[in-house]
Amino acid sequence: MLFLVSFPNLLAAGIVIVLFRAMYNLRSDASKAHEMGSYKLTELLGRGGMGEVWRAEHRFLARPAAIKLIQPDALGCGDPRETAIIKQRFEREAQATALLSSPHTIQLYDFGVAEDGTFYYVMELLHGLDLKTLVERYGPVPAERAAHTLYQLCQSLEEAHKSGLVHRDIKPANIYTCRYGTEYDFIKVLDFGIVKSNRKLSQQAELTIADGTSGTPGFMSPEMALGMDVDARADIYAVGCVGYWLLTGKLVFEEDTFIATMLAHANKTPTVPSLRTEIEIPRQLEELIMRCLEKQPQDRPSSAGEIRRTLTAHSLAESWTPDRAETWWKLHMPEKTPTGTANSAEAAVQAHAEV
Repeated sequence: MLFLVSFPNLLAAGIVIVLFRAMYNLRSDASKAHEMGSYKLTELLGRGGMGEVWRAEHRFLARPAAIKLIQPDALGCGDPRETAIIKQRFEREAQATALLSSPHTIQLYDFGVAEDGTFYYVMELLHGLDLKTLVERYGPVPAERAAHTLYQLCQSLEEAHKSGLVHRDIKPANIYTCRYGTEYDFIKVLDFGIVKSNRKLSQQAELTIADGTSGTPGFMSPEMALGMDVDARADIYAVGCVGYWLLTGKLVFEEDTFIATMLAHANKTPTVPSLRTEIEIPRQLEELIMRCLEKQPQDRPSSAGEIRRTLTAHSLAESWTPDRAETWWKLHMPEKTPTGTANSAEAAVQAHAEV
């Protein structure tokens, strides 16, 4: 009789215990799902292609970071070869970036594979926006600011090229302008994911899906568009495309399809940027950009270092002073709102996740 009277209460207590344990396990699993190594994922910053980028916090250090990752289900395209290739590309991006020490190349903190098979790497968290967003939001930049940007971009590429690495996907979306310490308009180059090494880098191979062409059509060199072998001069061509974009807000060739764009890079003569913008462009800067856009690699500047020396020789970037840069940033992207929370523009930090 006592058992029959007590049974409903015991059953209710048992159900509560089971539900509590289930909720605890779900919370525990969710917590684990938001941890990568020593880092805890706190906010999704960007998603694109096969990857995601998260804001993260180290368990013991105060330093914030950004974590780029690929979820296993994002790789499952039914073809094990494609899945393996994408994983190799992602891992190679981390390895290639770790070899570089230029302050204008994104800094890599760590990389690895989580228990669920997710590959991740941890990089510095940037406070700024990419050049694609910069021009789309605020319009073409003054010539001296464009020259200042190209100078820093070439500092990153010069080291990479001397190390035998070719980026192969230089484009505005892969270049960040940042507040970096006390500096403004500090350039960082991201995404060495389809980097090609001219040296052997632990079983280096051309990792493209189904032998496809790597890169972005709007910024692709003629030799890359034609499927030919490329070297550092392909990046030089892309530097010209980036400069063109900064000054005009337009692609060098604006065709209707990817294929038409690639063919235009291979065959068409580009219009000089001064005819496509109201911004005054110094003759020496326009000539430098047009040299970068030559069809034949041997007709372009021989190196990123040559571009930097040309910019310096003609004092093309000097009038974009630190004071002017700081004034622009404080006007358009102030660090804090009156409430002390991050400005909405800060949501763009490191929101780049292409693979």
